[in-house]
Amino acid sequence: MAEGDNRSTNLLAAETASLEEQLQGWGEVMLMADKVLRWERAWFPPAIMGVVSLVFLTTEQQQRFHEICSNLVKIRRRTVGWWKRLFTLKEEKPKMYFMTMIISLAAVAWVGQQVHNLLLTYLIVTFFLLLPGLNQHGIISKYIGMAKREMNKLLKQKEKKNE
Repeated sequence: MAEGDNRSTNLLAAETASLEEQLQGWGEVMLMADKVLRWERAWFPPAIMGVVSLVFLTTEQQQRFHEICSNLVKIRRRTVGWWKRLFTLKEEKPKMYFMTMIISLAAVAWVGQQVHNLLLTYLIVTFFLLLPGLNQHGIISKYIGMAKREMNKLLKQKEKKNE
């Protein structure tokens, strides 16, 4: 009987060692998951419930997916609108179009010359990834509003000087 127990123990030890080797890269994740499942902190049970609820709330996720698709359509429409305005400007006011393009391209070339390509790519990607959050929290509209107020002040000052 002791021989069977010993063989079973050795087999268990070998399987355990094999599993530990296979899961070597997941050790930290498994330790954290174990802590969460054993509720080592007071906020773990609500966190578990929240994650499970999030997974099962498909209607909310479907609604959010619809909102995301709607926002993408709005962005596409705005882009097409700007593109059409650009070509309208080209047809109606070619000199203004030419000056706008020259200034825009010169500014892009200057920035590209001054800033290392990798840093510039990093900044652009980071900006575009932060853009939805900035918009959601009203940061973009806040600064656009500030810029508009400053432009209006400058225009009023210019009008006063002309009078």
